[in-house]
Amino acid sequence: MQFFGRLVSSLSGVANIFSNPYKVREVPLAEYASFTPSKEDGRICLYSNMNARSWDCLLVTPQNPQKAFRLFQLESEADAAQWFGEFSQKLRPFYESSRQGLCMDAVQQLTDCLRNHPTWSLAHVAVETGQRESFRHNRIIRSVNSTESENGCTPLHLACQKGDVECLRVLVEECHARTDITDSNGETVFHYGAKQNDPKIIEVLAQTKSIGLDHLSKIGETPLHVACRLGKNETTLALLRFQAKADIVGAQGYPIHIAMKYNQKDCAEAILDVAANQAMARDPCYGGTPLHWVKSVEMARMLLDRGCNVNYASKTGDMALNIMVKRARFECAMVMLTHGADANAQGEGGNTPLHLAMKLDHLELIKALIVFGADMETPNEFGETPGLIAARSSKGANRKVLLNLLSSVGAKRCYPPSPASPEPPTTLYARDSRSSNSSIGIEDAVYIATGLSAMMNISRDSMDSAGDGLRQQDRLLCLDGGGIRGLVLIQLLIAIEKEAGRPIRELFDWVSGTSTGGILALAIVHGKSMDYLRCLYFRMKDEVFRGSRPYESAPLEEFLKREFGEDTKMTDIQSPRVMVTGVLADRHPAELHLFRNYDPPQTGKEPPYQRFATFQPLTAPEHQLVWRAARSSGAAPTYFRPIGRFLDGGLLSNNPTLDSMVEIHEFNKDLRRKGRGAFVKPLGVVASLGTGKPPQVQVNSVDVFRPTNPWELAKTVFGARELGKMVVDCCTDSDGPAVERARAWCEMVDVSFFRFSPQLQTEVMLDEVSDSILVNMLWETQIYVYHNREQLQRLVQQLLNM
Repeated sequence: MQFFGRLVSSLSGVANIFSNPYKVREVPLAEYASFTPSKEDGRICLYSNMNARSWDCLLVTPQNPQKAFRLFQLESEADAAQWFGEFSQKLRPFYESSRQGLCMDAVQQLTDCLRNHPTWSLAHVAVETGQRESFRHNRIIRSVNSTESENGCTPLHLACQKGDVECLRVLVEECHARTDITDSNGETVFHYGAKQNDPKIIEVLAQTKSIGLDHLSKIGETPLHVACRLGKNETTLALLRFQAKADIVGAQGYPIHIAMKYNQKDCAEAILDVAANQAMARDPCYGGTPLHWVKSVEMARMLLDRGCNVNYASKTGDMALNIMVKRARFECAMVMLTHGADANAQGEGGNTPLHLAMKLDHLELIKALIVFGADMETPNEFGETPGLIAARSSKGANRKVLLNLLSSVGAKRCYPPSPASPEPPTTLYARDSRSSNSSIGIEDAVYIATGLSAMMNISRDSMDSAGDGLRQQDRLLCLDGGGIRGLVLIQLLIAIEKEAGRPIRELFDWVSGTSTGGILALAIVHGKSMDYLRCLYFRMKDEVFRGSRPYESAPLEEFLKREFGEDTKMTDIQSPRVMVTGVLADRHPAELHLFRNYDPPQTGKEPPYQRFATFQPLTAPEHQLVWRAARSSGAAPTYFRPIGRFLDGGLLSNNPTLDSMVEIHEFNKDLRRKGRGAFVKPLGVVASLGTGKPPQVQVNSVDVFRPTNPWELAKTVFGARELGKMVVDCCTDSDGPAVERARAWCEMVDVSFFRFSPQLQTEVMLDEVSDSILVNMLWETQIYVYHNREQLQRLVQQLLNM
């Protein structure tokens, strides 16, 4: 039996050696009673185990004198002697400082750490194994600032890396560990803390001031740079709260640039909350602002809202828009354009954004830039125009599409230079021959259709000297409703302004509008520029069309108050006269109402319907707030809630032309009735602008009947939906019969009538928010402007000659 027992013991020892000789095991001391320790140091003994043919190292625990921890079981005497020396010296502070004694797991962690990191100081080992009690031992306290580690980090670095806040407290508060020591990479403990998203680490480290808080590492990063790069929002806030400097430039720029590069919005906002001037911080390499570094729409908007200059040029001359185009960031480029970025800014090599977009063959960017006024004929430093670059670099299917697109807005097709040509042309696109005598200039290429020579034959000086007093006829501008399609109205108005060389406000005596057209009518009389309004509409859609229909009214109302003033009255600006349609919905049948900036004409007529109720009197123009008038006209059902008793004017007058002419007729009759006939000016010209005509599509059924089976039920539901849509579309149709009636009325009274409303290739919803779809809509409008350039010219001639 003894033989079998020794055999089992020997086999067990051999198995242990092959499994893991350094695995700590609890063994009875009685097994080693017959052996004499070959070495002994404190509580650690080395035995030659004859039964297992091994060298066994034991740690005796006073708390349990019958047991011991076997630290290793090795065959090699040399290895055993080496590790006995290591363990006997380095384990002593730990078991001496442990009040309850070391458990087996703790001993295993300690021996593993000593074997894996033989160069570490005891303080490093204590941090790694979480032996906070050991920091009371003198031998460990002496090494709290040691850099004896693989990368030269101190125990405090290691505690930060592990995120052990309690260990940090002991090191900083009790052991007074230094926070300014750097590792081999030049990083302080604050750099290590910045890599964690625990603000408590920074709070512990920053209890006393330290130069380590703003120290630049060898790769040129402060702790704040590190936190921004890794997106550690809470740590960024903590660093800033303890006065970390945001204006220290690193290898790649300021911390704000790093936040932009890695798209860390919260970190960037935290920096700008503390140091607002960082919105215009320039990086050391290119001199670019944070806006040059953005990668997302949210970041771009945030910077622009914080005052970053959208047209600031870097050292290379590039503005943020140029960089966004270079990086093919369409959404970001749209943010720049809608915040007033110069579409013709020449950057490195004299290239405009359009040059860069042509090199990329990026159709969406090309359309957007041209729509926002990019010039197709501006040469770069090499004499290349965007059109010439398009001919050289456009590839495959895009080539034909791109060249046709440019041709569709009035550019005359030329060809790239050939080796046989002695004098190769420097541009791919030139002005259309029909407008080659125009002196508008290259910068108006996108509006090439509107820059014709007849305009220049009009003597503006003589008209200016004549003044309004000599004009015998009035001019009326009517703007349809259509939600975000009001951008079409703006693009048409820009074309008229470019042709006339005057702002819209000076070209018309009467301006009327419905819904989005009403908002624009009010903006016109308030002197807002068309370019500003185009940008404003692109920004407004994201602010107003949030969530699902019906949308919250507050964002729209705040937008209108911000643009028109919270206390501005309708009569604060009296020229030109403006009328905005609304629908009085507190009665049935509902009535059309006009918001005016003048006293309404006294018609002396009876109400259109016999009344069986007393209605609240209407607010006089001198007391009517402009923003409320705009809001009332735009209260489209299912999109926004009514405001008081008013609904969208488009329900009764989506095309306000006829109602506006009736209003002017009644106004003039009232003047005559009051003996002021000398002030009457008949209408001479009417310009009616639409928001685009959707394509006509087939409707399968508008039949609504009582179904008798599931199939008929489906047909009835479908028919009811189509019928409801048809009824709404017919009631609010601003083209078709509405235009023909207005045209016929004008012809009967010898008034010139002009109607502009582009045919859209796809239906654009009133609450569309896609920049790509809206850019395509404006592109189609621009094509329409070109094809109707002669009619546009005739309108402008009459407006200027009256």
